[in-house]
Amino acid sequence: MIYPRSTVEVDGTTYLLVQDAAGKHLGIRGDALRFEGEVREDGLFLGPLSPANAAALRDRVDWLQPEPLGLKESVGCGDRLGLATPGHIRAVRAAGGIAPILAQQSMRENARTGRSPQRVMDEAMWGVFQEGWREPWGADADHLKTTADIDVCVAASYTFFTIEPGDHVDSEVDGSRQGEGDWLQAKLELLPWRDLEDDPARLRARYLGRRFEVEGFVLEFGPESLLRAAVKYGRAIWHTVRMYRHLAAAKGGRSFELEVSVDETATPTTPEEHLFIASELARLGVQWVSLAPRYVGRFEKGVDYIGDLREFETQLAKHAAIARVMGPYKLSLHSGSDKFSIYPLVAREARELVHLKTAGTSYLEALRAIAGVNPALFRRSLAFALQCYERDRATYHLSGELARVPAPERLADSELGRVLDLFDGRQVLHATFGSVLERFGGLLRAELEAHEEAYYAALEAHFARHLAPFTH
Repeated sequence: MIYPRSTVEVDGTTYLLVQDAAGKHLGIRGDALRFEGEVREDGLFLGPLSPANAAALRDRVDWLQPEPLGLKESVGCGDRLGLATPGHIRAVRAAGGIAPILAQQSMRENARTGRSPQRVMDEAMWGVFQEGWREPWGADADHLKTTADIDVCVAASYTFFTIEPGDHVDSEVDGSRQGEGDWLQAKLELLPWRDLEDDPARLRARYLGRRFEVEGFVLEFGPESLLRAAVKYGRAIWHTVRMYRHLAAAKGGRSFELEVSVDETATPTTPEEHLFIASELARLGVQWVSLAPRYVGRFEKGVDYIGDLREFETQLAKHAAIARVMGPYKLSLHSGSDKFSIYPLVAREARELVHLKTAGTSYLEALRAIAGVNPALFRRSLAFALQCYERDRATYHLSGELARVPAPERLADSELGRVLDLFDGRQVLHATFGSVLERFGGLLRAELEAHEEAYYAALEAHFARHLAPFTH
């Protein structure tokens, strides 16, 4: 079978994706120099979907290379199995007007899935090839914390780099009481002022006594609110600057995009703190395309927004105004999948300056497809997830409870997929993806490859709900 959208002719050579009983292969009619494989009797060259063939094909077909997306409204599509890209592309193609980031995985997720940044890139690229997606697409090296991680992702030609300085955010200051100025002042003095190219006196001169007009809002700092902002985010700003400068040097003049993420912290980012972060990063020469504050409420994995929608909208309006005035740059929604109640609010306030980041929801849709085509395998996966949840939830902020997830042996085959419609069921299955893939990954992949259209259909339907509020 030939995937019809994959066929492309470049400089007299035709490339296409072929599937037979042994799996998928790269087909070439014409110049196959530098490719791994062999020529069949009918003259078609067939090669494996290997790293070497992926690299050679990228060199010849321009649209198989990721590129920066700029300020265009965008969606990040994490894929923990390496099989979801065709489904993602179908959803984006149907929605229209939204740019996709199709290779996206954090180092933490790579460790749990046994994948490398290069493998994530290559598997996304084969999906792009299969679907014939010729519009710009991006590749996100997600939640980077070290310069060594940057180097690995630069070598794999990622174009979008998400810096995660959350370990350097001092959320302890938000638990301090009014009037504890001496304690905060002591913390202020210990900031890395030389690296920040600053000192406390100049900091105060820049912010105190000023009114920052941001569209219809006025933001001001008092001595204590400035002290708290500087102590809370000072080291995170320094870490981001250090990572950005390393990234720029590693890229050696090649274009890239930066996202700054302070969402994985204990306390929300106030509008004043957002303004402070943006001002200080700009002062230190950082250029970024999107920023993810820690919004009010809870953005738990795999489920809808938890919190006061009115308060969220009020705060979001200020964050969006800051992003337009201080950039412009996009507001990024991390753990953004399945937050259906806030998408209309974000679309209205951000006005297309938005990046929606999803990841685990595509894995959950893979399990939904499995429940339909191999109920026994889904039942085994769910039973194992229930065993692993209490351990695996440690690295997440989750509310899901085991007691509220039905035992798989009590469910009929036709009822299994409904577990993925339950708050607690989604969180149990989401948090345990690493353990489940370690135990059942080969079986799950084989089933999804054998029933790929069922998986693509589940993804397209699910992402249609995500993208609909953002289409204009």
